[in-house]
Amino acid sequence: MLTYDFTKGEGPLYQKLYNFIKDDITKGVLLPGEKLPSRRSLSENLGISTVTVDNAYDQLVEEGYINAFPKKGYFVAVTMTVSFPKEKKREFKIATKRSKDEYDFDFSSSRLDAESFPFSVWAKLTRENVAGRSDKLLEVSESSGIYELREAIAGHLSSFRGLNVSPDQIVVGAGTEYLYGLIIKLLGKDKKYCVEDPGYRKISQIYETEGVRHAFGRMDESGLLVSELVRTKADIAHISPTHHFPTGITMPIGRRNEIMAWASEKEGRYIVEDDYDSEFRLRGNPIPPMQSMDRMDKVIYINTFSKSLASTIRIGYMVLPEHLAERFYEKLAFYSCTVPTFDQYTLSDFIKKGYFEKHINRMRHQYTRKRESVLEIIKKELDGIDYRLIENDSGLHFILQLFTKQTDRDIEDRLKKSKIKISAVSDYCMETPEKQLQGRFIIDYSNLDVGLLPGALKALRKCL
Repeated sequence: MLTYDFTKGEGPLYQKLYNFIKDDITKGVLLPGEKLPSRRSLSENLGISTVTVDNAYDQLVEEGYINAFPKKGYFVAVTMTVSFPKEKKREFKIATKRSKDEYDFDFSSSRLDAESFPFSVWAKLTRENVAGRSDKLLEVSESSGIYELREAIAGHLSSFRGLNVSPDQIVVGAGTEYLYGLIIKLLGKDKKYCVEDPGYRKISQIYETEGVRHAFGRMDESGLLVSELVRTKADIAHISPTHHFPTGITMPIGRRNEIMAWASEKEGRYIVEDDYDSEFRLRGNPIPPMQSMDRMDKVIYINTFSKSLASTIRIGYMVLPEHLAERFYEKLAFYSCTVPTFDQYTLSDFIKKGYFEKHINRMRHQYTRKRESVLEIIKKELDGIDYRLIENDSGLHFILQLFTKQTDRDIEDRLKKSKIKISAVSDYCMETPEKQLQGRFIIDYSNLDVGLLPGALKALRKCL
C-alpha cells in the first residue's frame, strides 16, 4: 500500500498526492503496468477523503501517467519507461553589449535626443484615437498597413520628396530590417545583392541570415562604383545615395544616372534606395531621391521614422514599383502587418494634421544650431591639430579626419580607457582595405552632449 507524509510539500492535499505518485512513477518505484490501490482503500490508508484521491488520480490520467480501466481499476501507464533525473537548478545568462554603461561620452552614437520627441502631441493623438476609433483599432490591419497611414505617407512624400506615388505602392513594416526581408521574398532568393563598402553592417548581416548571395562594392568620392556592380555580377544594388553611412557621401547626379542605366540594361535588376535620414538636409533644398527619376520601374524606395521621430518607434515603409506592388499583393498579402494598429493610426494623424512637418522644421533648426556649436567647439579645442572636416550639410553626422601616424584602433583604445567612445569609418570596412580610410572618425551630433564635448576633445587631443 502507498504511504506518504503529507506534512511535506506545498499546496492542497490532492496536489501533494498527485506529486507523490508522479514522482514514484518517474523514479521507477511504481513500475509500468503496476496496479494502483483503489480510491477507497487508498483514502482509508492515508486518512484522506475519496474526493482527494479522485482529483489526484484524474489529473494523473489526464497527463498520461496512469490509465483507468472500467471494473479493473487504475494502472501505471505502460509507456512510462523513462526515469527522469531530478531537475537541476542553473543560472542562464546572456552576455549583452551595454555600451551606454561602459562610456561617459560617445562621439558616434546615432540615438536621438529623448527630449526632442513630441510626447504631449503623441499622447494627445493616442487618446483621441482610443476615444474616437475604438472599433477600428481592434480591426486587423492590411498586410501593407492601414490605408490612412499609407495615404498620409504618400502625401508627405509628394510634398517633401517630390514623389508621386499611390498609397497602394506603399508597404509599412516594423523597421527597415523587416522590409529588407520582404524585398528578398518579393524578388526571390536567386538574386545577388551588392552593398556598399564601407557600409552599414546590418544590411549584409540580414542578407547573410536570409541565405541570399551578396557582395561588397567599393566606393569612390561619388559613391558606389558601377564597375563594382559589373564585377560582382549583382542583380540588386543596395545604396544610400542621399547621405551614405558612414562616409557621409551624397551621390551626384552623374553617378545616379550611371546606376540607373546599369539597372535598365537587364530584366530583373533593381535598386534598393535607402533614404534613411533625408529629412535633415540642413542647408539648401532637399536632394531628390532616385525614385523620382525612375522611368523604368527599377527603384524600391525605403525609409523609416526612426531618424525623424525616435529609433524605438520602429515604423518603416517602402515604395514599390507598380508591378512589384501587384506581386506583393499576389504573393505576400498573407503576411500580417508588423506595426500595431494603434501606432499606425496615431502616426497617420501626426502626419495628416501637420505635426510631423512642424516637428521636422523644429528639429532642423535645433540640429543646425547644435551643429554650429559642435563645429565651433572642435575648432577651438583642436586648434593646432592637423585635421579637416568632411561634410555636405546633409544628415546628422559628419567626418573628422585626423592626419596622424596612429592607427584608428590606437585612438579608439586610448579613448576607451577614458570611458570615451569614438567610431572610425574603417570600422565599417568589409573588404576595402582599412588603411585607405585611416584617420576618419564619425561625429554624430544628434544625441551628442555639447556640454561634455570640450572635455572629450581634450582627451582626443591628448591621444594625438
